[in-house]
Amino acid sequence: MQYPIGRVDVPEIVDMTHIHRWIEDMQRTPSHLREAVQGLSQSQLDTPYRPGGWTVRQVIHHLPDSHAQAYLNFRLGLAQSRPEARSAPINAWASMPDSLAGEIEPSLALFNGLQARWVLLLKTLSRSDFDRTIHFPNQGDRSLATLLAIYAWHGKHHVKHITALRDRMGW
Repeated sequence: MQYPIGRVDVPEIVDMTHIHRWIEDMQRTPSHLREAVQGLSQSQLDTPYRPGGWTVRQVIHHLPDSHAQAYLNFRLGLAQSRPEARSAPINAWASMPDSLAGEIEPSLALFNGLQARWVLLLKTLSRSDFDRTIHFPNQGDRSLATLLAIYAWHGKHHVKHITALRDRMGW
């Protein structure tokens, strides 16, 4: 239940076929998220996707929070040479009142707009742009291609949390 599509898998050698597939995933995920939550009641939104996990509502709010941080890191990676990444305190953010009880529509809209903007940028980049790196204090250097792979996976991962819960619960 924790990794319903498996863990992220970034190939050692990334080619443009991978990059194009990840960009397509980034573009499709907002509509898949909206479909996944269509028609859910307030109590269903407040159901954890797994024991000890976040609620569906928290997952919905987490996606634009996390992807906004990653998008800004990605842009830093394009604008600077090996910038220091900022990491998001995702558990603290998921515990804030807006994540615990806020309406989901603003986060769905924010995620849609954010992903559209990121995809617009991604489609303008050259292959060498994806080789640029960002330094993460706890993980070392990561290429922009790796960051793209992670966030293409991340969106699908959380959508699957919601659809798997719906399947298990018969919603």
